[in-house]
Amino acid sequence: MPEKIVKPESTSQSCCQRGAPGLHTVALQPHIAAFKCSLFERLLIGCSRTVGIEASAARAVPAVLAHSAGAGQRRTRERERRVLEGGSVNLEKINGIMAANMGSMRILIKGGKVVNDDFTQEADVYIENGIIQQVGKELMIPGGAKVIDASGKLVLPGGIDTSVHLQETFMNASIQDDFYSGTKAALMGGTTMVMALVLPEQHCSLLDAYENCRALADAKACCDYALHVGVTWWGPKVRNEMETLVREHGVNSFQMFMAYKDMMMLRDSELYQTLQTCKDIGAIARVHAENGELVAESAKEALDLGISGPEGIEISRPEELESEATHRAVTIANRARCPIYLVNVSSMPAGDMIAAAKMQGKVVHAETTVAHAVLNGMQYYHQDWAHAAAHVIVPPLRLDPNTPSFLMGLLGNDTLSVVASEHRPFGIKQRALGKEDFTKIPHGVAGVQDRMSVIWERGVVTGKMDENRFVAVTSSNAAKIYNLYPRKGRIIPGADADVVVWDPDATRTISVSTQVQGGDFNLYEGMRCHGVPLVTISRGRLVCENGVFMCAEGSGKFYPQRTFPDYLYKKMVQREKSQAYKGVARDPYSGDVAKVANAMKKELGLGPIDGDNADKGPPGARVHQGVRDLHESSFSLSGSQVDDHIPKRSSARILAPPGGRSSGIW
Repeated sequence: MPEKIVKPESTSQSCCQRGAPGLHTVALQPHIAAFKCSLFERLLIGCSRTVGIEASAARAVPAVLAHSAGAGQRRTRERERRVLEGGSVNLEKINGIMAANMGSMRILIKGGKVVNDDFTQEADVYIENGIIQQVGKELMIPGGAKVIDASGKLVLPGGIDTSVHLQETFMNASIQDDFYSGTKAALMGGTTMVMALVLPEQHCSLLDAYENCRALADAKACCDYALHVGVTWWGPKVRNEMETLVREHGVNSFQMFMAYKDMMMLRDSELYQTLQTCKDIGAIARVHAENGELVAESAKEALDLGISGPEGIEISRPEELESEATHRAVTIANRARCPIYLVNVSSMPAGDMIAAAKMQGKVVHAETTVAHAVLNGMQYYHQDWAHAAAHVIVPPLRLDPNTPSFLMGLLGNDTLSVVASEHRPFGIKQRALGKEDFTKIPHGVAGVQDRMSVIWERGVVTGKMDENRFVAVTSSNAAKIYNLYPRKGRIIPGADADVVVWDPDATRTISVSTQVQGGDFNLYEGMRCHGVPLVTISRGRLVCENGVFMCAEGSGKFYPQRTFPDYLYKKMVQREKSQAYKGVARDPYSGDVAKVANAMKKELGLGPIDGDNADKGPPGARVHQGVRDLHESSFSLSGSQVDDHIPKRSSARILAPPGGRSSGIW
């Protein structure tokens, strides 16, 4: 059983507690004394920047190690001593020791309320080897566990952010977060898994783009991550690479665009073929729905009218272009018999379209973003150009002030399944690329760190959703849709130990000056949010506690995803069986077939009638089909006309001129 807990309010001021304020330490004074002035502690503090670990985390390591009293922990400390006594500093070995210690931690979260998407219960949670081992009361656990007091707090599944953009270039600007800073910000905000989008250039290999992104992410990510791959063009090569990515590389989602003409937009026929391919290989089809053709024309019109500021984004991309494309995307997916997942839903008409499609039984899921569910489009008309440009996102924020509340309501009633950050931060200098042309302002805002707190404040605190629905839209639904459930998105024995201890009553004020995520602007500046993540555990590793970050760069892992998620495909498979198209079995028709004779064709000699040999006539002779083509004149200066062989009637005298005989006086 765990040792007695010494809470952080204790007056004891040991070296470990001063180095890592807020950590609950087990009363193992001999071990604390042993590490008090160790060379290992001083070495970690000195080289923390080199190995990519926060100095505060380095100071906290002895306290974490002091919580382990088992034989395995003692052997680990002996290996540490031998490394240091060897006379040379091996940073890789030290970093490996750190990761091993964190990964092998035993953690007991005691006294909290465990919240899943369908129920809440008071229970303790025991974690070992990166897996949730037990959930319940009066647990029997081994000794030497770190105990986290969650009395009065909620214990939630770690958040899953399904749409982030990290370490890539978009619209001629480099995103201001790499996989280290972006995933660090996610963990600080209570998100333990991110899904990033890989965007290949047109006519470039999807596989190459995927491999390049994996190389960048594996070296830097701090938490589990997965990848969507964008389909920015279409052809047999793309189809083959989609199959390879699914079969060999653990990708199960692809994103298509109906907007971004001449950049990423697919025509309807191409989208149809892409969706058919997704159905065949069991992938999730993500679709950005806007009418790209009309967006391009509207942008030209706005520029011709002299509208060059950020308000042009809202003017050129009205709600009707989103709702029309949403209806078209759902229709195409239904014809392809493929489940569809709509991204970045931003307007009330589009939301109504999705609700109607669900009522009709179509397999449609959709996500909105934090920005669309909280802010409105009046920001684009701000007098400060930099402020207005900092809100540029596509589709744009909507002018109707009721839209955010409407979208939050759709999240609450399950019309919208997921809320994502659509994290893509840029700086003011990058946005200034469009200072004279709004179409050149890079599209993107920051939000991966603030997603969960802002949704709690505007969703749960306002009564739009309860704590269970909050877990659903920030974690569980994403896990179900992307075939991660119940390993992710749920607190049960056997699930990955991605857990957040959440204080529903604590508050924090959001500010760009204190954010970890990239960018020089925060959309929610000054917002006071209830709901604060006190402790974040990723794969059984304590990575963040009371604002102290304790995770090494590159310690995250790519999470391969399985195909054909039941949450999407179970209905579709059954419908394929019960509603398959079938021809009617009948005897073939054996009667006569009418010949369609065209008297004009025969008289004019413009072509064969039905049943005649079309090849008659001299080689190379031009054969006219149908009636006379009025675009091609039959007049010839030689006086010979095409209809000279037709007998001419004798002339007839016209008694009345055209229009009738006039009786007027001229």
